[in-house]
Amino acid sequence: MAATPGGRMPLLEHFRELRSRVVKSAFAIIVGSIVGWTFYNPIITKLAEPVCDLKAAQQSGAASCGSLYINGVLGPLNLQIKVAVLSGIILTAPIWLYQLWAFIAPALHRKEKRNSILFFIAATPFFGIGAYLGYTILPVAVRVLFGFTPTSLANLVKFDDYLDFVLRVILLFGIAFELPVFLVTFNAIGFLSGRAILKPWRIWVFGICLFVAGFTPSADPLSMLALALPLILLYLMAGAFALLNDRRRDRKFNSDVLAERI
Repeated sequence: MAATPGGRMPLLEHFRELRSRVVKSAFAIIVGSIVGWTFYNPIITKLAEPVCDLKAAQQSGAASCGSLYINGVLGPLNLQIKVAVLSGIILTAPIWLYQLWAFIAPALHRKEKRNSILFFIAATPFFGIGAYLGYTILPVAVRVLFGFTPTSLANLVKFDDYLDFVLRVILLFGIAFELPVFLVTFNAIGFLSGRAILKPWRIWVFGICLFVAGFTPSADPLSMLALALPLILLYLMAGAFALLNDRRRDRKFNSDVLAERI
């Protein structure tokens, strides 16, 4: 990246750098989508498990699998393209997130770069844990929601709608589990103290429960508890970590002041 003598990059260079990062990210997503297209059947089989055993249905030659169906002439093709693209975005997330960070990093100071790297390192496993928990409770959530179907009616689910439901649950759980990462990051940069995080704990608990009740795609109590309880626990753990970090910071500050006086 060419820079001016003052250390600033011309606007045109910014656009060229952005274009380069976007092209690299798009290429990675295309490659990941090809992988998703290749493994389409195993992915669909895994996603359909909470509703039906798609593999067993295919082997037995059954005309249907549970209550899932695909609608329209272009329905199968559209579904395969959708699954392939989503798989590509998920599989290549580390690549395009790195491209995003590499575009922003030159404008950050050394401490900000270190904090951003630590944030990405911590955010990835927490998102994965939340997404896995969301997928784990899917079978229970589906059974509970199907239980509201009147006995005289059949509940047929379009696979596109079911896929959107699965993605919403997984993404909601994954994003919700980023709460402690954001709290600890804000504490690390000095924006929030541990006392400020934990003092309004009643408001935090109420807000978490309200968020879960309002944004959880499934309305069954088990799914809500499965998300609310870990979030409350993670919030308390983040607050405790922030308090310890504040004490460490205060001890370091006091020792520095004492050293200057001596």
